[in-house]
Amino acid sequence: MDGLTAAETRDLEQRLQKHQMKQFLGLFSNLVDHCFMSCVDDFTSKALSGRETGCVSRCVQKHMALSQRLSERFQEHNAQMSGQAPPGR
Repeated sequence: MDGLTAAETRDLEQRLQKHQMKQFLGLFSNLVDHCFMSCVDDFTSKALSGRETGCVSRCVQKHMALSQRLSERFQEHNAQMSGQAPPGR
């Protein structure tokens, strides 16, 4: 960000924050859609059944674990590419 004015820096930071929020909301929306479509199939009641609740819980936990593992692998890969030791090791 060298060579940018203070106003340009603020504008760029705001755009980056907006982009990150859109990405987060997209990921969250995909998670909700995936777990709903995979787990909810009984529309005769307005409440989730015990099976549906358990399924949604497992689905979210698996998704979060996968996201964490992918993030760790990405960090490891970046560390290898830059010739550094991976974080936390």
